[in-house]
Amino acid sequence: MKVKLSNVRLAFPALFEPKTVNGEGEPRFSAAFIFPPDHPCVKEIEAAIAQVAKEKWGPKTDSVLKSLRTGLKVCLHDGDEKAEYEGYSGNKFVSASNKARPLVIDRARSALTAADGKPYAGCYVNATIDIWAMDNNFGKRINASLGGVQFLRDGDAFAGGGVATPDDFENMSEGADAEALI
Repeated sequence: MKVKLSNVRLAFPALFEPKTVNGEGEPRFSAAFIFPPDHPCVKEIEAAIAQVAKEKWGPKTDSVLKSLRTGLKVCLHDGDEKAEYEGYSGNKFVSASNKARPLVIDRARSALTAADGKPYAGCYVNATIDIWAMDNNFGKRINASLGGVQFLRDGDAFAGGGVATPDDFENMSEGADAEALI
């Protein structure tokens, strides 16, 4: 069930190159989206979770969902689960991934590439995810597939990564201070 997330913060983006989690599993495109607990998308995500669970498990839905939530096997999470990461504490988040590369666009709906430097961890985006229920050899879960991300606006970048500036280096040109060379 498709859900649109509006004005949410982007975390751990792997939008242009697929990555593995802790070096395990198949590489996937992925991202986490962080938002306050009173954000309108919380109700939409909860409704989608309830709907796909009901379609998958019918009369057992309530007990299955209770078990999945206890085991943290639902794509919507309490940010305090990842309080050690900037931006999570006191918020909610949803993690989504996909084997296929998601659509990544700017405000004018033009395609973005990694070289554009946007979107980045900490910026605000709109996104589309597809909530679905899994029940197979790997267990039961409620997952979210990543469909696309639209850069919305700048935000404080989360720690980690970034690009060096010339001030990070000493001037090594001829005539530069000799002490800089030692």
